[in-house]
Amino acid sequence: MRLDKFLANMGYGSRKDVKTLVKKKRITVNNQIVRKADIHIDPNKDQIMCDDLIIEYKEYIYLMLHKPAGYLSATEDQKQKTVLDLIKKQDKVLEPFPVGRLDKDTEGLLLLTNDGQLAHELLSPKKHVDKTYIAKLARNITDEEVKQFAEGVLLEDGYVTKPARLRTIEDNMVKITITEGKFHQIKRMFEAVDNKVLYLKRLSMGSLYLDKNLDIGEYRELTTEEVSQLSSK
Repeated sequence: MRLDKFLANMGYGSRKDVKTLVKKKRITVNNQIVRKADIHIDPNKDQIMCDDLIIEYKEYIYLMLHKPAGYLSATEDQKQKTVLDLIKKQDKVLEPFPVGRLDKDTEGLLLLTNDGQLAHELLSPKKHVDKTYIAKLARNITDEEVKQFAEGVLLEDGYVTKPARLRTIEDNMVKITITEGKFHQIKRMFEAVDNKVLYLKRLSMGSLYLDKNLDIGEYRELTTEEVSQLSSK
């Protein structure tokens, strides 16, 4: 990898900015001051430093966001706020993107990463990754509806959903687990049984659970263990 690309990827500015750092003799590779920004380095073996601070190489980034309502699950939009607007500049350097989507008015767990392979594994219909939500409904569910959800719900377009687990938490509040992610799926499932979702929040996706210490709008990097558990699914 070229040194200027490495430094740009690690958040040290554009390639032009990197050239300036090199000219000012602020960059060293294996304790040697470098003269050119386009030299090739091995980020896994070479020690790169800026102003005597070691630059740790990071290929992938994994962020757990407690998504608030009002933000699109997208990387950019001309008119509306996206979840990337909640991410600090230094954490956007590696270009994370949301894995799947939560509706604009839905809160809760959203994973952002630049690991395309992991995103594919989590979103693949063949993997049947569990996604659990809590929902506030217009009315209480019935035992018959619990059975309907367990067997699959016929949506308005003729699609029959895969079985879902549904149970009451308290009046008008339910916990629901689905294994697919059709457009507005949970809302459409309840509409199919003449009910309406008034509030929706995702609690988990596969082995990843929303950190209870994260306030709405906050995020943190996943731990090595969390990444490992997700990757093993």
